[in-house]
Amino acid sequence: MTVHLNWNTFIEAESRLGYYQKLQEFVQDERNSDKAIFPPREEVFTAFERTPLDKVRVVIIGQDPYHGPSQAHGLCFSVKHGVKIPPSLVNMYKELVTDIPGFKTPDHGHLSSWADQGVLMLNTVLTVEQGKAHSHAKSGWETFTTNALKQLNEQEAPIVFILWGAHAIKKGKVITSLHHHILSGPHPSPLSAYRGFFGCEHFSKTNALLTSLGTKPIDWQV
Repeated sequence: MTVHLNWNTFIEAESRLGYYQKLQEFVQDERNSDKAIFPPREEVFTAFERTPLDKVRVVIIGQDPYHGPSQAHGLCFSVKHGVKIPPSLVNMYKELVTDIPGFKTPDHGHLSSWADQGVLMLNTVLTVEQGKAHSHAKSGWETFTTNALKQLNEQEAPIVFILWGAHAIKKGKVITSLHHHILSGPHPSPLSAYRGFFGCEHFSKTNALLTSLGTKPIDWQV
């Protein structure tokens, strides 16, 4: 496996592979067919643009983008200012209030400050049709994001991987290097948050790991 120095060379290498070319044809056809596809074309790779490969310290894995208008903007769990905070993120904020001393519940759901501190906010699938969850599943994005995780697995600096829910836990099985750290538990969705997401303390545990590794903790306040 080729180990890339940055996300640009990784994406460029993937773009030469057959699966990726079929994926891009599929997404382009979807956009050309008068369907509303989220996020907008220019925001599909926001997670990679905001968090360079050599700056990744933490990875949070989501599933596919929010499928409501104006919600998805390329960072998992995040929405832009002015957009109603989705239920899973509401629960993440509830956990942060109990887990991180002094954390104040934000009035928005824009998590770009996490990305800028080295938290890769990675969805498994990077596009979706409006109103149709998982509509772009099995189109090729899973291969792309698994290959991205394999690149992260090869990084020499330790990374904390946060895996919420069976989907993310399964996705994270490619993380095999022993110097990385994995925190796993239930998803923050209202369907599962009370089964162990609340009280998981993954935010403070992440910071404790980062501190023990000699790097700055994440300022989770947004």
